[in-house]
Amino acid sequence: MIKQLNAHFTQIISYLSISCIILSLLSCTNTYNDSNDHLVFRYNEHKNIGSLDPAFAKDNADVWAINQLFNGLVQMDENLNVQPCIAKHWLISEDALSYTFKLRDDVFFHKHYLFGKDSTRRVKASDFEYSFNRLLDKKVASPGRWVLNKVHSFSAKNDSIFEIKLKQPFPAFLGLLTMKYCSVVPKEITESTVDFRSNPIGTGPFKFKRWKENIKLVFRRHNNYFEKDQNGKPLPYLEAVAITFLPDKQSEFLQFAQGNIDFVSGLDASYKDEILTAKGVLRNKYAKSVNMIRGPYLNTEYLAFYLDTKSPNIQSQLLRTAINYGFDRKKMITYLTNGIGIPANGGFIPKGLPGHNSTIGFSYQPEKAKQLINQYKTETGDTNPEITITTISNYLNFCEYIQRELQKIGLLVNVEVIPAATLKTAKANGKLDIFRASWVADYPDAENYLSLYYSKNFAPKGPNYTHFKSELFDHYYKASFNETNLDKRELLYSKMDSLVMREAPVVPLFYDEVVRFTRKEVSGLGINPINLLDLKRVKKQISSD
Repeated sequence: MIKQLNAHFTQIISYLSISCIILSLLSCTNTYNDSNDHLVFRYNEHKNIGSLDPAFAKDNADVWAINQLFNGLVQMDENLNVQPCIAKHWLISEDALSYTFKLRDDVFFHKHYLFGKDSTRRVKASDFEYSFNRLLDKKVASPGRWVLNKVHSFSAKNDSIFEIKLKQPFPAFLGLLTMKYCSVVPKEITESTVDFRSNPIGTGPFKFKRWKENIKLVFRRHNNYFEKDQNGKPLPYLEAVAITFLPDKQSEFLQFAQGNIDFVSGLDASYKDEILTAKGVLRNKYAKSVNMIRGPYLNTEYLAFYLDTKSPNIQSQLLRTAINYGFDRKKMITYLTNGIGIPANGGFIPKGLPGHNSTIGFSYQPEKAKQLINQYKTETGDTNPEITITTISNYLNFCEYIQRELQKIGLLVNVEVIPAATLKTAKANGKLDIFRASWVADYPDAENYLSLYYSKNFAPKGPNYTHFKSELFDHYYKASFNETNLDKRELLYSKMDSLVMREAPVVPLFYDEVVRFTRKEVSGLGINPINLLDLKRVKKQISSD
């Protein structure tokens, strides 16, 4: 891998040289010198940030940046528990239709001349009323307006009380409110001539400083931020956040290896063998300077069958079950991702989410898979069953692995590679018999995963791409909306997932993991199953280099 990196280095040296010159020029305007470097957290975003307006917080790159600048009523901790934020507490009515939030009185917007004499003001309940109305405004065209689909009404009762009424009970509602779409924004700024997309004003631990698009984005510490640590010390600890925009993961990793950025997220094919062994352990050359943090990520990778197809192979539960038994998920993860990822032997709900049950999925049982294939051949007279898996190029290696393993149990497998946009359209319109897919949680509740199997969610209008239908599943699904007891609701989730596994409309492959590499000087970064970047408790020691 070292040789590969060196070979590529000459190809990118020209780009990096130009980038370094530009970054050096930008850094001349920064007040920090080398002795203050431990006060600045630096990371790279290889995808461009589209907007710093929370109403458009759709992509991960946008969400990470926006999370440093804005707050909502509530927030999610690293264990997916909803915690107070601008709302210091709340009450839920007995019928679970009314949510009443009591706001803090010490939350202030970042300073801006449009606020008047003091250049800032306290957040009031009417600010949330305005922010939610803005989210629903068709002229704004926010992609996050769906978050409020289950809301009947909302209103500010006074400066400190904000009330939301739902159309029907929805236990996951507080989790929805943690999404950055629901951040509070000031009317004075959003409705002025200021371009809020690139000049945001929020309440977060950091405030906007400057943005040279595709080059560098800088935030500075919000000295009037309301949250404190457990010892009463004001947050954040850092003085600044600096984001660069090198366009590919390999260049990003080179900058990290040289100590020019503080952390890298994810394991890209361009450097996975350079930094990790086949067993997913840091190689010796990085062990002294790098920390690796890993944990469950709310993403299930899977193969899906379109059950309304005319193909008898796909309609056969025997064949679908055989495929689920027919390959070793653990070996697949070891060979293809250096051990990063969790074999999906426990159903569709990913590990790390309440409702996951490790006992309801499929283990590797090749002999049982062969028996099911032979039973299918006997019952149907089809002596050479054949299937075609459609995927995109990024996941070709997974599908080829499955292809080789399934052919050992007597099933002929073809693999077709098509562009991502083509696959997205084709799966939504029922044009593919078997396709690779993934589901990343929109909000941290198992209902989000189980919605893929509710009969009223058939694609293309909903996310039920398999066209799975079960009256019992639908009964459980609707019952879960009215169940406010957490343990009982989790049991319903597990029953639904178990029912799906018995019918086998999908083949869960693996549950993804969040992987973060940080320099040893960094502490307090943490990790969470929704892969949200939270920098308010991050510290950096002075480098010993």
